[in-house]
Amino acid sequence: MRRQPERTDRSTVTCPRCGHREEERMPTDACQWFYDCKGCGAVLKPKPGDCCVFCSYGTVPCPPVQAGADCS
Repeated sequence: MRRQPERTDRSTVTCPRCGHREEERMPTDACQWFYDCKGCGAVLKPKPGDCCVFCSYGTVPCPPVQAGADCS
């Protein structure tokens, strides 16, 4: 029997500009399109093809994607 990976609402976002890392709670019912870096103030946006900043810059994808949804 194959075990499903555990879902989480926490992800560590890494800023591509300054490298600052911050653990954040992700919304469970929506994709977050913008994120203000707490290190340098840059406004992060999803990379092309990603639905949200957590899928682009987080350690785990957003909850809808974890659940198998196509969030793009």
